[in-house]
Amino acid sequence: MEIDNPADIAEKIAALRTEHRDLDDAIVRLVEEGDADEVAIKRLKKRKLWLKDCIARLESALIPDEPA
Repeated sequence: MEIDNPADIAEKIAALRTEHRDLDDAIVRLVEEGDADEVAIKRLKKRKLWLKDCIARLESALIPDEPA
């Protein structure tokens, strides 16, 4: 996948957002169970944060550079 191609970047952002949303749902289900493994929840939350950072970086790549 070319990182310079805006269509590829948009496709990757969409995939990451889907994964982020799925992780959010999984975390909510685990927390609601009450007897969920805290370490597993922390790992999922870290992954979710990492995805958010990746999405932000890719979105900034879509913004064209302005001349100084």
